[in-house]
Amino acid sequence: MRKMMNTLKTRAELLYVKTGRILMNKDGSGYIEQAVIILTGIVIGALLLAGLYALFGDVVLPTLTKRIQEMFDYKG
Repeated sequence: MRKMMNTLKTRAELLYVKTGRILMNKDGSGYIEQAVIILTGIVIGALLLAGLYALFGDVVLPTLTKRIQEMFDYKG
């Protein structure tokens, strides 16, 4: 039991030291990297949405309209 308590105490102390070092870090490199990643994601998402919009507008919807009209234009 005592060994487990010492292990937990040691881990808590290490976590405290690591957290203090992270909070004292003032170089800002993490913020720049995160901003670049976020902007890259936004640009890629916008390109995907534009591509899907173009695909649906030019290919899918006209074909769908034609098929629906053919389906209800049954003469039998």
